[in-house]
Amino acid sequence: MKKTILLQTLLFTLLASQFSFSQPKTIAERLKWWQEARFGMFIHFGIYAIHGKGEWMRHDEKVSNEQYQPYVESFNPVDYNPKEWAKLAKEAGMKYAVMTAKHHDGFCLWDSKLTDYKSTNFSCKKDLIKEYTEAYRAEGLKVGIYYSLIDWHHPDYPHYADEHHPMRGNEAFKNAKHDWDNYLKYMHGQVKELLSNYGKIDILWLDFSYGEMRGEKWKAKELVDMIRKLQPDIIINNRLGGDGVVQGAVQYGDFETPEQGVPETAPTDENGNIKPWETCLTHNNHWGYHNADNNFKSAEVVIHTLVNCVSKGGNLLLNVGPDAKGKIPQGSVEVLKEVGQWMRDNGASIYGCGVAKDFPRTEYARFTQKGNKVYMHKMYPTVGFIRLKDFQNKFNYIRFLADGTDAPYDKRFWGIPESQGFIFLNCKRPVWETFSWPNKINTVLEIELR
Repeated sequence: MKKTILLQTLLFTLLASQFSFSQPKTIAERLKWWQEARFGMFIHFGIYAIHGKGEWMRHDEKVSNEQYQPYVESFNPVDYNPKEWAKLAKEAGMKYAVMTAKHHDGFCLWDSKLTDYKSTNFSCKKDLIKEYTEAYRAEGLKVGIYYSLIDWHHPDYPHYADEHHPMRGNEAFKNAKHDWDNYLKYMHGQVKELLSNYGKIDILWLDFSYGEMRGEKWKAKELVDMIRKLQPDIIINNRLGGDGVVQGAVQYGDFETPEQGVPETAPTDENGNIKPWETCLTHNNHWGYHNADNNFKSAEVVIHTLVNCVSKGGNLLLNVGPDAKGKIPQGSVEVLKEVGQWMRDNGASIYGCGVAKDFPRTEYARFTQKGNKVYMHKMYPTVGFIRLKDFQNKFNYIRFLADGTDAPYDKRFWGIPESQGFIFLNCKRPVWETFSWPNKINTVLEIELR
């Protein structure tokens, strides 16, 4: 009897070592690393880079599949080097990336077995997604994949009556028949490929829903169930259920995706709890490469936007649009390196931080917080001291985050009728002397609370 019990125990132990009996992660558990990371790189790359007018060029100019084909056949990014991209992302202080595997034009940057319309079939001859995932993982960055739910190349995606298709309103397609179930089978199958053949994928970024094309039109529940089965730890954005610009309920995903702007206040649920959210932002004015758009946001704008996001409990996903040869524009490279210099000194005020509930934003600063550390981001011009109200005897120290030195302050100041409870901050003693703050973009003060 004892031998039988012993053998059963050993057998169970061996089985347990082979299989995981842990419960599926909650949304909060899945999102934990992402909300600590706070800063990521978006990459829009594809055939459209050859045309040099952004990723919506087919829509804008009503370009047919036949007219687009010469771009497809000549697409050969000879300078494509995701190892360099990954090093740049890491240098900038980014912790994850999301790259377009397929955009709306339908062209696949991986060796899909479900279509011939892919990078491995033409001049490129490369599985670009394989190289991307391997390069970013090698730098210790989390890996995300963007996949367009819509497809302007597939014959079963609606043409004539669709509001976005390049052939919308084209009489030649007025009576065309489309097998919607066949398209969904194709679309679901491609998502399955991407989540089965490239190791652990940390983020799936689906884009986009509109009009009637949302939710169960995509068989969203079935799709999400498959995604969770293939990649239990993956996080999914909310665009299966909505367009992501108007913030709505996260019905099929884990986080919201406001685009090209930072919400005035943190998005909240019906109970007032802050929802997980991420602003996606172009670096110039286009997602895909545009050879005439050199309006790159400065390091100051990028840093201020990142701080604004984190101060409201959100992330920033900043886009780069590599050119047709596979090079990230120099304007982006230079700014990202400058952002990285600031992040190396001040990253502690971003990573793992969120809303500082007792420190509302002011005309001169934003606040982030992690545990008992509050970070004051001095971003905007002020004359003289900074005044913190009701703050005396509530902190252990106030120091410049970049070098760890004490920040001068006084508990009273001449000319202020009522100074009880205030402290007056500056970067030089005496406090009333005018002196420029150490970092012209954003000086960060670390305040340790009692």
